[in-house]
Amino acid sequence: MKRHTRILAAAASTAVVLALAACAPGTGAPNGKDADDTKISKDIAAEGDVTLTVWDQEVRGGQNEQMEQLNAAFEDKYPNVTINRVSQAFDDLNTTLRLALTDKDAPDVVQANNGRNTMGAFVKAGQLRNLDDYAELYGWKDRFPESVLQYSTYGEDAVDFGTGSIYGLPQVGEVVGVFYSKSKLAELGAEVPADWAEFQSVLDTAHAKGERPLVLGNIDKWPAIHVFGPIQGDFVDADTIRDLGLGNSGADWKTDDNVAAAQQLADWSAGGYFNDGPNGTDYDAAWQSFSTGAGTFLIGGSWLGADLEDAMGDDVGFFVPNTSAGIPATTGGTGLPFAITSAASNNNVAAAYLDFITSDDAMAILAETGNMPVNGSAGLAPAGGVQADIFTEFGRVTEKGALLPYLDYATPTFSDTLGDALQGLIAGQLSAAEFTELLNADYSEFVSSNG
Repeated sequence: MKRHTRILAAAASTAVVLALAACAPGTGAPNGKDADDTKISKDIAAEGDVTLTVWDQEVRGGQNEQMEQLNAAFEDKYPNVTINRVSQAFDDLNTTLRLALTDKDAPDVVQANNGRNTMGAFVKAGQLRNLDDYAELYGWKDRFPESVLQYSTYGEDAVDFGTGSIYGLPQVGEVVGVFYSKSKLAELGAEVPADWAEFQSVLDTAHAKGERPLVLGNIDKWPAIHVFGPIQGDFVDADTIRDLGLGNSGADWKTDDNVAAAQQLADWSAGGYFNDGPNGTDYDAAWQSFSTGAGTFLIGGSWLGADLEDAMGDDVGFFVPNTSAGIPATTGGTGLPFAITSAASNNNVAAAYLDFITSDDAMAILAETGNMPVNGSAGLAPAGGVQADIFTEFGRVTEKGALLPYLDYATPTFSDTLGDALQGLIAGQLSAAEFTELLNADYSEFVSSNG
């Protein structure tokens, strides 16, 4: 199933981190810094014959196609480099990578799950290389929006997530927004809402006319995270959400604006704006029912775009409402970043590879093979259809707004805490204040022990 936990995971336990640190390869240095004195350079021809071992999880359809094209093009550009690609499914990569990075024959370049329990743990154990010097050499901070780079950025000893040094570069993006039925919107005499106030107005109109405003399948608990996160973006400032969502110190869930965001979701549920029994409805069943006319809107991720377009054709659209501050701020993320291991045999070649597969030309190849590029998506959008909407909205969010983290990244247990709390809020078993108190207890316990 496509959902963000395929791409990012939550935080790691101290035991896992310590275990990784204890068996880190000798070629690595503390905090992922170089163990050799090699001068950084773009002159790859001067490196001689090099075999670059790359581990990735781009195994499906267009994902595999774009990697094959890019790898072939890289070898054409640099005939002295041979790419040894090891491709495996996400779950397999996640399982084998931990052990592989402790081996003296660790791969040179890997895709590492962004979250604290994978990339963060590897950073803390000194198993990934700090890429700040290459970021300056290649201008990566100019190419990538800050809201994108935050997902592969860690502070010293990986205490802070989303700030500090760069440890990887992603290729693709994803965004949570609102899918809608164009025909139902026309029947209501409504336009596509520009902001959350207009969105609420259309929800009210649909409800008053006997239409089901929203569809949600939350039996697995995580789908409601994708509903609450965008709502929160309208009530709470982006910096606070980043600290809460990334498990960094200095924030608080028990604030009036967080309570107000929770109350909005509770009001929708209590007012009958969702389908009957959303907490007992399957995720796939929910979006499929939306595709057959069971509701006007579906708040969900860009990964649903292809399936909804197959089912609804031109009737489905997608938008991200502006906040009251006039910017698009919503939940979203990136694909697994490509990182350089501390055991890499040639850092210059590895960095050139990362630069090449995330270049503007690479973004065009990603779009051609059906993937949403993390950079320049609006300019590379398809000519029409819901994917054009998704590409455009992702570009608008990353370039003009705020891409907010999935809230369950925050702590090792936050996915369960938040999922349970959201079910309680939707069912009317928790008040908005009680909801935020539960979340703050988990968040506070983690940040007080982290570091």
